Amino acid sequence: MEVAQFHQHILRQLPAMSADELVELTAAFTLRKVKKRQFIVQPGFTADHRIYVVQGAFRAYVIDPAGVEHTIQFAVEDWWITDVNSYLFRTPAQMFIEALEDSTIFEVEYATEQRLLQSNRRFETLFRLQAERAAAYHQRRLISALTRTAEERYEEFLAKYPAVVQRLPQYVIASYLGMTKGFLSRIRKHGGARKA
Repeated sequence: MEVAQFHQHILRQLPAMSADELVELTAAFTLRKVKKRQFIVQPGFTADHRIYVVQGAFRAYVIDPAGVEHTIQFAVEDWWITDVNSYLFRTPAQMFIEALEDSTIFEVEYATEQRLLQSNRRFETLFRLQAERAAAYHQRRLISALTRTAEERYEEFLAKYPAVVQRLPQYVIASYLGMTKGFLSRIRKHGGARKA
């Protein structure tokens, strides 16, 4: 089941991928179970894996000098996650990545991914497309954070991720949207709760 899901994901990204290429790509990944509250990336340690979420939910966050958590990214089924800067540039991670649920992932090591990229143009295209989508996502998020009110950011979040919002703890959503949990509660009471 996990392999079939992964293959479907890859073919949505790159329909030209052959059956043999799918098998070769999948063989480079390791299937792993992760318990709720387990960290798969921690600051100070190099992020050695790019991670595809088969089942479950994760959040990536940083902690500022005042001890406040800031959620940078979350990931559920069919999404990818890692500390990209650490993974690509082989530097110590700056983020925590924590499982919010018992989860199942496919992970590929950096060195293995590099061999894949050198061995086949389609693999290179696949990872380039993924990087482009991630860059576009982060740009949209930054623009939203700079130009929209807190209420607008919450409404946008509900509209984009209606199935996800029920699975994420309220403090994670608040942190992701750049507000306190109490402020998010007030927004939900004054309109957002109709849609939540």
